[in-house]
Amino acid sequence: MNRLLNDVKPGLILACATLLFGIALAVMFGVAEDAIKDAIAKGVAAHPALHDAKSPAKIWRWWQRAHFHATGIAAFTFALVGITALSGLRPVMKKLTSLLLGLGGLYPVSWLVMALLAPSMGRSAAHNALGVEVMVFVAVFGMLSGLGLLFSNILLGSFSEKC
Repeated sequence: MNRLLNDVKPGLILACATLLFGIALAVMFGVAEDAIKDAIAKGVAAHPALHDAKSPAKIWRWWQRAHFHATGIAAFTFALVGITALSGLRPVMKKLTSLLLGLGGLYPVSWLVMALLAPSMGRSAAHNALGVEVMVFVAVFGMLSGLGLLFSNILLGSFSEKC
């Protein structure tokens, strides 16, 4: 059992980090939801030319999306990393596949970064910020690449120990 988990440790670590991120946001919402909403409102009020009446609610929704995506992505990453551990991939390919799958955890981080940037720079600018776009690209590329490696092994036997 330890050997199976050792081969996919990078993905497990990233999935755990993503889950902890989602849980931490939930705790913050329980402890300081009003403070977060007040900070959003103050940031929007300080930059009225960048915002419309919907901005505070939409930015708060981005905070929530960070939480929802973190817990959801963590759950299916654990499942995919578990399938990777049981797959016929060579050990080095299991490490790579689990790492790529775990990079999907950057996607919810991008939502939080957008939510943090938006009050001072506007929703559109935050959504298109270079750092946000890089995180989204790495997350999506990683997840799709990891899925591609895993599915090619399951369906075609690619990258297996027998090759």
